[in-house]
Order: sequence, then C-alpha cells, then structure tokens
Amino acid sequence: MKVFIREATADDLSRVAVLFDAYRVFYGQTSNPHVAQFYLSERLRRNESKIFIAIDTDSHQTIGFTQLYPGFSSLRVGRIWILEDLFVRSDARRIGVGDALITKAEAFAKESGAVGVTLSTAVTNANAQRLYEKHGYERDTDFLNYSRYFVV
Repeated sequence: MKVFIREATADDLSRVAVLFDAYRVFYGQTSNPHVAQFYLSERLRRNESKIFIAIDTDSHQTIGFTQLYPGFSSLRVGRIWILEDLFVRSDARRIGVGDALITKAEAFAKESGAVGVTLSTAVTNANAQRLYEKHGYERDTDFLNYSRYFVV
C-alpha cells in the first residue's frame, strides 16, 4: 500500500469526519457522525486547526488523519503546534501511515517557524507511545497536566 499525505480541505470533510468519529469512539466517546462533521467543519471554516490526511494511492481511500492546533510556549518563547489527534484505520495500521502523518505534521510545524510539537496520549495506548518515542518525543517528567471540563 502506498500512502500520500496532504492537507485536508472542505472537500475532504465527510471522509475525515468518519475517521474523526472512529477516533472519538476509540477514546471512549459515543459515536456521533453529525457532531464529528460539524466540529471539523468549524475548525476548517475558522482556520483553527490544520488537518492532514493519509490517502491510499491504490484505493484512493482516506485511511488516517492528524489534527494540529496552534499554541504558544512561554518557556520556549515561540509558537508550538499541539498534535491533538492522530488516527489510522485499523486495517491500515503497522505499515507506516502513523509515521508518515507525524513526519508531515513535524515538517509543517518547522515550516511555520514553530519551536516544537506537543502531544498527549492515553496512558494505556502503548502503540501510540511507541510511535511517538520512535520519533523522538519524550515523556514529560517535569510537569503534571491537569484538565477541567465543563458541561455544555
């Protein structure tokens, strides 16, 4: 299988939304394709994130994606990109799709003048941890991350 990585456009929305919904289900959320499509359409419309998609060049199917959000690092005094989402269809895993998506995300970050890329993954997601560590990402041992989510 040959894979081509490119930035997603509004024309890709329905195909990416299917993967985004599957990604959310993977992390314990209830499937909701409508919410997935609306959320991504808003990010693209408002230019609030960058989404890169992996396309199988033989079947022309979208088999993976990553989404990055802009941010800043006060300590590094520069722009960073937060790699918030990375997902590869189960039938396309272990053939380098995740590697290609991370490589594209990092190239984009460097081209944009960012000082780095940050990410997080579930403590139980050992496969993702191995992928990120293979690419030189280091587990944070200096800071604890806290979150508080509000009911909307």
